[in-house]
Amino acid sequence: MSSFSSSIGDSIDFEEKDLSLSDKLKVFKASGFDPDSYVTNRCRHMSEKEIRHLCHYLMDLRKASAEEMRKSVYANYAAFIRTSREISNLEGQLIALRNLLSTRAAIVHGLAEGINVDSLSSSEGSTQDDRSNHGDSYTANTESWLGQFIEKLEVLLAEKRVDEVLDVLDEGEHMAKSKQTTLTPSALLSLQKVITEQKQKLAAQLAEASFQSSVGATELRSAVQALKRLGDGARAHTLMLSSHQKKLHGNMQGLRPSGTSHGVAYSAALSQLVFSTIAQATNDSLALFDDEPSYSSELVTWAVNQTENFTHLIKRYVIASPAASGCLRPVAESVHISLGHCSLLEARGLALSPVLLKIFKPCVEQALYANIKRIEQCTAALAAADDWSLTYPPISSRSLGTASLAGGIASQPKLSSSAHRFNTMVQELCEDISPLEILQLSEQTLEGVMQVFNAYISMLIKALPGSVDNENLEGSVNRIVRMAETEPEQIALLTNALLLADELIPRAAAKLSSSQKSNNKTDDTSKRSTERQSRPVEQRELKRRFQRLVDQLRDSFCRQHALELIFLEDGGVRLSPDMYLNMDGNPEEIECIASDMFVGRERFATILLMRLTETIILWLSEDQTFWEEIEQGPRPLGPLGLQQFYLDMEFVILFASQGRYLSRNLQQVIKNIIGRAIEAVAASKIDPYSVLPEDEWFAEVAQIAIDMLTGKTQVGTMENVSSPTASSVLSHGSN
Repeated sequence: MSSFSSSIGDSIDFEEKDLSLSDKLKVFKASGFDPDSYVTNRCRHMSEKEIRHLCHYLMDLRKASAEEMRKSVYANYAAFIRTSREISNLEGQLIALRNLLSTRAAIVHGLAEGINVDSLSSSEGSTQDDRSNHGDSYTANTESWLGQFIEKLEVLLAEKRVDEVLDVLDEGEHMAKSKQTTLTPSALLSLQKVITEQKQKLAAQLAEASFQSSVGATELRSAVQALKRLGDGARAHTLMLSSHQKKLHGNMQGLRPSGTSHGVAYSAALSQLVFSTIAQATNDSLALFDDEPSYSSELVTWAVNQTENFTHLIKRYVIASPAASGCLRPVAESVHISLGHCSLLEARGLALSPVLLKIFKPCVEQALYANIKRIEQCTAALAAADDWSLTYPPISSRSLGTASLAGGIASQPKLSSSAHRFNTMVQELCEDISPLEILQLSEQTLEGVMQVFNAYISMLIKALPGSVDNENLEGSVNRIVRMAETEPEQIALLTNALLLADELIPRAAAKLSSSQKSNNKTDDTSKRSTERQSRPVEQRELKRRFQRLVDQLRDSFCRQHALELIFLEDGGVRLSPDMYLNMDGNPEEIECIASDMFVGRERFATILLMRLTETIILWLSEDQTFWEEIEQGPRPLGPLGLQQFYLDMEFVILFASQGRYLSRNLQQVIKNIIGRAIEAVAASKIDPYSVLPEDEWFAEVAQIAIDMLTGKTQVGTMENVSSPTASSVLSHGSN
């Protein structure tokens, strides 16, 4: 770790110092930051593992930075919108002020013209009279046009011919601008007043029409476009959003859920209605108002409000009750449907999923934890009535599809009833969570599966007859479990644990990783490559954790059977020191005593036999009473006793090696035991090597015993064995 830290320098130093996110990002915000130079300097002397670690760290830092930016945007969004609206209002006031100044300038200009006319010389009196007469005529014409203009507007408004009204208003505004130097001040003011009043009437008429329930999308868009032409874009945009909202609420009235059984259908219908309305409003806003910041801000705020209202409705009517009771499937399906409809809006620039996640994620977490608790309780109840017989899974399992039902059942392993139910619930749990990868609940799900598997292993351990008094097991709880009395039932306990840990639970966990892979199709190539490299490591670590739990059951099983093999029913010990001390004087009794303890158990799993054999041999090597009698007892260990002990240990080695569960540790312990026995004989002034046959003799006799006990060799075929102790082996085999 020290070399790794030194190789990547400051980029990992702030990870170890637990600095804030802003401090971690300083190195990347510098104006002179060079990515190529950064990677070259940090990665030049790094190993592949260290580079993967750095890539993981940088990706996590990128995610944290994006999340921080998103939070900052949402935290300051209200202030941004408020500022945008204030700027829009200020722009409107400036336009009104400019119009007022233009009007005042026209009045001043008209007064100035009047003064100039009065100051003309009397010599031009006749000309002035002509001009005055012409002005009176022009004024009369203007007043006549103004009257016709007002009458025309009123008629068009009454007939609701909006486009023609807008054209006439444009004509009037053009008249006011182009003729303001020739119109009298009173005529100009009258024209401007008429235009303003008619605009207000038209705007009120359009607003009223927009809120009619019968208005269609085309009529709504035309009304909004007309309001925009009137110069009231802000009001037009607000009216458009309000109209969509009114229609949405009206359509929602008919979608009240009639019961919890219809919750998912209600979620689907409501989700489609809400997000299709938001999509339609977005299309109208972009089509009529383009991408102006003030209108876009109002649209985003409106969409967020509608999404929040939607999430609260779904939470109240659909997912709150199932989440509390642990019914994960309706909760997961409702959230998945909502996120699916919401994701369609991202192409339009609306990322509303954070709004959904803020409300839905705590509900899904609650449902997940309650479901995990329910799995544990249900499995415990089934374990209390389990007969520990291995059968195929029931047909009604959700994990088996209809098309592959016949072949699927045959390919399923045999488990007991509680293990089948446990596997089904775990598979369904992972299936329900896998589509919700955006919630990042895979880790919590795996930890929950680990928790319930630990509890199930504890119940399996309690089902072993010899472990009822063990109250210190990890995850142990006081529950009633049916005992596995017979050896097949105890083997079924191991079968349950091994198949669940090696095949079935990893298969369920793979659903989470496959879902994550499908959701990351758009990621860059380097990120996908890094994930492919890290996924096998995570899967191996997961299997190791499950195997550690299985080892608890395996150890309990080995302890129980080791005690049965070591001790007799009356409390005595099978391999007692007297067995070897009394051998001298009875030369015909040399036989493979240890053979009775192992032959017939080949049906156990190899790793189980390895653990079982190690348990017995380790007990023998550490039994102080046994070795005190051998080494310090009143009767020394004699040559025949040494031969018998050597033969028994050789039998264990040969039996274990043929079963492929002879570990290096076991072989070394047996050699140490044999060496200790040889030293005990040597301490009694006897040369042990002079009384021991060749190693080939021990191997031959041990193999004969194994063949006889397994039925591979008949007793009659042993008569030609040239070993001096062959008769004793025959005697043992015939007994």
